[in-house]
Amino acid sequence: MKKTNFDEIRKIWEFYEELNEIVYVADMDSHELVYMNRLARTVYGIQSLKEIKGKKCHEVVSDSLTPCALCNDKRLKQGSFVEEVCYRPVVGKRMLVKNTVLEADGRRYRFELAVNIGELGRLEKEYELNEVVMIIDGLRIALAAPTPEKSIEVLMEYIGQYFESERAYIFEEVENGICRNTYEWCAGGVAPQKENLQNVPVEVVSLWYKRFLNGKSVIVSNVESICEKDPDVYEYLKPQNIKSLVVSPLISENKIIGFYGVDNPPEKFLSHITYMLQIMGYFLVSVLRRRNLVKQLEELCFLDQLTGIGNRHAMNDAAAKVMPEKSIGILYCDVMGLKRENDSMGHNAGDALLVRASECLRRGFGEYALFRVGGDEFLVLCEGISQEEMQERVEAMKVDMHRANALMALGSVWRGDGRENMDDLIAEADKQMYADKIEWYAKNRLNDQPYRHGN
Repeated sequence: MKKTNFDEIRKIWEFYEELNEIVYVADMDSHELVYMNRLARTVYGIQSLKEIKGKKCHEVVSDSLTPCALCNDKRLKQGSFVEEVCYRPVVGKRMLVKNTVLEADGRRYRFELAVNIGELGRLEKEYELNEVVMIIDGLRIALAAPTPEKSIEVLMEYIGQYFESERAYIFEEVENGICRNTYEWCAGGVAPQKENLQNVPVEVVSLWYKRFLNGKSVIVSNVESICEKDPDVYEYLKPQNIKSLVVSPLISENKIIGFYGVDNPPEKFLSHITYMLQIMGYFLVSVLRRRNLVKQLEELCFLDQLTGIGNRHAMNDAAAKVMPEKSIGILYCDVMGLKRENDSMGHNAGDALLVRASECLRRGFGEYALFRVGGDEFLVLCEGISQEEMQERVEAMKVDMHRANALMALGSVWRGDGRENMDDLIAEADKQMYADKIEWYAKNRLNDQPYRHGN
């Protein structure tokens, strides 16, 4: 396990907060506690994380004023775990304890996860899965990814490979009782199913949701066994060549937001995988929240809030990504009469005019990239469009502008490839737009001076 910093470790600890096992972290030199999850705090009578400041792990966990005589700190190594059974006097139970070392900012921290043996049952030693290694390693790899999207993709691959499954996937609930397969990893030679699973009614998995609501996962050890008792799910699973699966709920703020799982893992370890997926679900929900937040921030940064189309930042980003081998068409637009509309009718009327203009652009060039690049200026970027189609769409939009009472001065350019400097092309389209504006004022014999922009 690579060395990391303290902030990265704190992110990992957050995903243990709601775990049904006791977790604590202590500085190995001072023995001071630096983290206890919710269950640990409850068991040891700690009201909040603030209370553990200055407390020693042996004081809280073993009710001892001195370090534990059987402390195994000297045997711990980063990247491996020491597992043992010990009696915890404060809890009053024998616990299966797993310890390892986490290093950050030049310090070493003891990580301990403790499980009540009576609740754990018989360990499946022959499988040799070390749960804590898997969780920490998976979180470390996922957190190292540059974006939440990439974190999820990395984790799906990690889970799928670790559990020797054919597929690992996430389904998320969307509007109107529909869930969609939003992420998928497939083993080599396994046919992807994501595109076929975009509009699955939640009612299809209604029996699964009943278990999810009780905090339970779903294990299907043999798909043929559900043919009669759950025919709707069977009809979805059978064509995918699914023989067995494990799925666990994704729950946020006491609401099911989806589920995730693996297909065709080793059958004799289905129950073990269930336990692990339940733990990893906390992390996945957190990453999904981060992903949604990033999307919202991107919308604020790259969308014009009035019209809902791209803003100048989005235009600059799109222009930088134009493919040189593709043809390119640019349409520069300036809304006519916006200043007069604002002055005479008020800014709400002016905003309505801008919205009508943007709707004209959507109807005329909706398949291409649309941007509001100034107060009354719009730009359309058309990759791969032919010169004839470009002109036809411009002429059709001129008719639509009159119908919508949203007149715009238009300037367009077209090139057979995208190798020319984009700023020069945009400047040329802008120049043609201004010529069209002057011509419009001359034809209508208006005394208003045609402002360069913002007329």
